[in-house]
Amino acid sequence: MTIVNKILEKQLLTLLKQSLIVSCQPVDHGPMDKVEHVVAMALAAVDGGAKGLRIEGVENVKAVAKATSTPIVGIIKRDLIDSPVRITPFIEDVKALAQAGASIIAFDGTQRQRPVPMLALLEAIHNAGCIAMADCADYETGLMLAQHGCTFIGSTMSGYTDLNPPPHDPDYALVAHWVSQGLNVIAEGRYHSPERAAKAIKLGAFSVTVGSAITRVEHITKWFATSITEALPSMETAI
Repeated sequence: MTIVNKILEKQLLTLLKQSLIVSCQPVDHGPMDKVEHVVAMALAAVDGGAKGLRIEGVENVKAVAKATSTPIVGIIKRDLIDSPVRITPFIEDVKALAQAGASIIAFDGTQRQRPVPMLALLEAIHNAGCIAMADCADYETGLMLAQHGCTFIGSTMSGYTDLNPPPHDPDYALVAHWVSQGLNVIAEGRYHSPERAAKAIKLGAFSVTVGSAITRVEHITKWFATSITEALPSMETAI
């Protein structure tokens, strides 16, 4: 990591410590999936107290970086034919995100078939002058990437690497295990309430990323609509 990287890393470690990062990713091809809506969500999140923003797509990153100086965790999602890896799979993606204005670049940190090795992506992020975050699913891989200089380790992919539905709760145990080893853990994945986010911080997480519960109107609405529908049979029985 260069001197420039080290200076940026120090700034981000100070700025983002024990803070909220809001993932402003609308549902793909949904009515909110427009650059201007992503920018509006990002600015609203900052007004609400977010210290960082997770933004998908080069055009979205460019627009948000122009609108605010809040640190951006940039990603590019791709649906590949020959790999299940979706998050920032190529070195070209890293370069594009860095040029667009991301200060942190996140990549898939899972042991699955992939087009580019994880350590090659990590090196590319550092060469681009940015700070790296690995979206991991298991303890060993996260620890390995941290030992190779990945600044932030996220629990993002825990519960999402097999064909089974993800569990209901966040992976608190994984967060605590990494924290015990001194990693800068970004708790991410199923933090759908303030109470869950607070629990992660109490466990020692460096920061917490929240997405759907803040920025995906379709998901939030479905949670309420489903809950109401499920309550109807019991109400009818009671009557």
